Amino acid sequence: MKLHRLLAITMLLLSRKRMSGQELAERFEVSLRTIYRDLEAINAAGIPIASFAGADGGYEIMEQYHIDRQMVTLDELRSILTALKGFQASLDDRETDRLLAKVGALVARSERNRAEGPGETLLIDTDLWRGGQEEKELLSELRQAAISRSLVTFAYTDAGGQAGLRSVEPIGVAWKNYAWYLYAFCRLRQDYRTFKLNRIKDSRIESEVFDRRGITLEELNARWNGRTGETFPLVLRFSVAQRQRVEELFGTGGISSVQEGMLLLKKEQLRTSWLLGVLFNLADDVEVLEPKELILALREKAERICRLYQT
Repeated sequence: MKLHRLLAITMLLLSRKRMSGQELAERFEVSLRTIYRDLEAINAAGIPIASFAGADGGYEIMEQYHIDRQMVTLDELRSILTALKGFQASLDDRETDRLLAKVGALVARSERNRAEGPGETLLIDTDLWRGGQEEKELLSELRQAAISRSLVTFAYTDAGGQAGLRSVEPIGVAWKNYAWYLYAFCRLRQDYRTFKLNRIKDSRIESEVFDRRGITLEELNARWNGRTGETFPLVLRFSVAQRQRVEELFGTGGISSVQEGMLLLKKEQLRTSWLLGVLFNLADDVEVLEPKELILALREKAERICRLYQT
């Protein structure tokens, strides 16, 4: 515990200009005398700490001192910081704050002060602006449940609008396709599933502790990325002006020119629940030529909407 505190104090002083002994004592919930002993131990270990008296006094690490980064360059550290700051908006927890302080400390203050230019050139923003604080709290709760191996129950509505109660063994959370997902073993389906956070309602952390089933979050993610299933031949016709939108949704392969100003997409498409909604949102900018069942489904959906707004 003391070693962890000594490291944390060192990182804080490296990342901040100056901190008083009282600030350090309150942050680490120890006595001021303990902080004084810790500072002496850090100084004795070869990290030069200077003390300053007066109203603005406190302790800081000498300006030119920095921790050897070895194989990590300054630009790489800044990229790490950018990524952490981006996800901090969603994670919103102390663990991420501490990690930011540690990584930020590795960028020596003297190097940061010498940097010139337009400032940051990369921004990552995962702020859950639609869900707000409730969704951030849910994200934090699910992460903790995965760490403590606590069973979680919640009401869930899938992409098809089917609602039901789920009991799951959480493995972890992942940022995928501009949204947060929970990776977990679903006891209802008796298999691993992904659950979109904004479709989870009334979640509850249970007292039951489950045994891990020997699969990691990274392995589940690899399975998700390489998922297989039933496919069908999809053929779309669209104008050159819509090429960018189609490529973003279906990839760049399989596109050919059929006539002036018109393109054709032919590919084997995985049968997924989102496809109908995506094609319907494209409206008359993209025409489905095959398969016939998909054409009929789009027509039925359009007719239902028309009936809804008949006067």
